[in-house]
Amino acid sequence: MTLKMTAGELQAFMEREFPQVAEDFAIDRLAPMEIDLRLKVAERHLRPGGTVSGPSMFSLADCAIYLATLAMIGPQGLAVTTNGSIDFMRKPASGQDIVAKCRLLKLGRVLAVGDVLMFSAGMEQPVARASMTYSIPPR
Repeated sequence: MTLKMTAGELQAFMEREFPQVAEDFAIDRLAPMEIDLRLKVAERHLRPGGTVSGPSMFSLADCAIYLATLAMIGPQGLAVTTNGSIDFMRKPASGQDIVAKCRLLKLGRVLAVGDVLMFSAGMEQPVARASMTYSIPPR
């Protein structure tokens, strides 16, 4: 399988279609069926106590699978999440970026299924694991 979008094209797509969150994320690595996406942690991503909030990590996982899917199928803004599940496994390091290591497990005509492990920058053990399914619009 080959990529249909580069990291630069994905970033430009996010800036154009989702300007409200585009600056929160950075693509660290892109390969067929895989992406490493970084949440650039800011004050707005923290919960009381200074750790990264669950909704921020869920957003990272959702965005990672979305971008991995678009990288493979091309820019289709109407691909949407149809299912999502997340397990929070340990407390993230205070104020550190979160890196999502995402791989697509299945990419079909109408569904994409992916898995994401999330790590606090500098930590070896994952802080969360997510599974998402995306619906791909008809072409």
